[in-house]
Amino acid sequence: MRIEVTRDAFKLAQVFTISRGSRTEANVLTVRISDGDANGWGECVPYTRYDETLDSVMAEIAGLPETVSREALYDLLPAGAARNAVDCALWDLEAKQAGKRMWDMAGLPVPGPEITAYTLSLDTPEAMQAQAVTHAHRPLLKIKLGTPDDMPRLEAVRAGAPKSRIIVDANEGWSAEVYADLAPHLVRLGVDLVEQPLPADQDDALLGMERPVPVCADESCHDRASLPHLKGKYDLINIKLDKAGGLTEALALRAEALAQGYGIMIGCMVGSSLAMAPATLLAQGASIVDLDGPLLLAEDRDTPLTFDDAGVHPPKAALWG
Repeated sequence: MRIEVTRDAFKLAQVFTISRGSRTEANVLTVRISDGDANGWGECVPYTRYDETLDSVMAEIAGLPETVSREALYDLLPAGAARNAVDCALWDLEAKQAGKRMWDMAGLPVPGPEITAYTLSLDTPEAMQAQAVTHAHRPLLKIKLGTPDDMPRLEAVRAGAPKSRIIVDANEGWSAEVYADLAPHLVRLGVDLVEQPLPADQDDALLGMERPVPVCADESCHDRASLPHLKGKYDLINIKLDKAGGLTEALALRAEALAQGYGIMIGCMVGSSLAMAPATLLAQGASIVDLDGPLLLAEDRDTPLTFDDAGVHPPKAALWG
């Protein structure tokens, strides 16, 4: 087999801001694996929060042997962006070699559309209310927060989108005290879920704390090895392919988390339709789906995912799987 890695950049429709910073484009790595006849591909988004860069992830992939299977991959690379892109490319290659859709090969039900959240970038209350008004027709909005002064932002978004369901993502930006103060207001304003309110290395503070709104682990949950550390702190886990290190581990994580009683959220980094495509299979029946990456872009892959009133649809064979 031949493995090729390229850097790609997709311009965003507008500046995207979270508590850790802003960006104007999505910088991704595209992995193509060829057996000489068929080609499989996958995408990853190296994330500095997890000490990943484009260069470091490319180096990880370059260190792989010429021929690698999905099973062997898990002994060669840790959970993370590099393993994700290769794993997803191998799934795509196997589907093309077999002439079947990936879900048939994996014994999964035929996927359908799922309603996805649409993310409102962190900004001033006035700007966030304007974003909310523009997207008030969407059934589910995700608000990026994570500062000590988030109450006016939350009020502004609810005023701008009074009928939408709302989930909140603090991106580790709150202290235990800030979260405790905000929690009753999350209930009052009809927030469905709060994602990663505290830093991952400080989330023991959630033990014994009342959770009037369900709390979802994001930065605190990567793969199955994370699950023992989440008990008593979280109600749901956010599964992202780039954290789990590929679809193979993500499917196993989903099954194990459900068996342990956690709700499932399927999330994404800011990437193209190629990055979201495998995650649409994980999203089937999830409590919360957040696969809006392509909706935040000004440009996308040649065969993008379809988004409509029914939600995000599974990929066409020309894109992936």
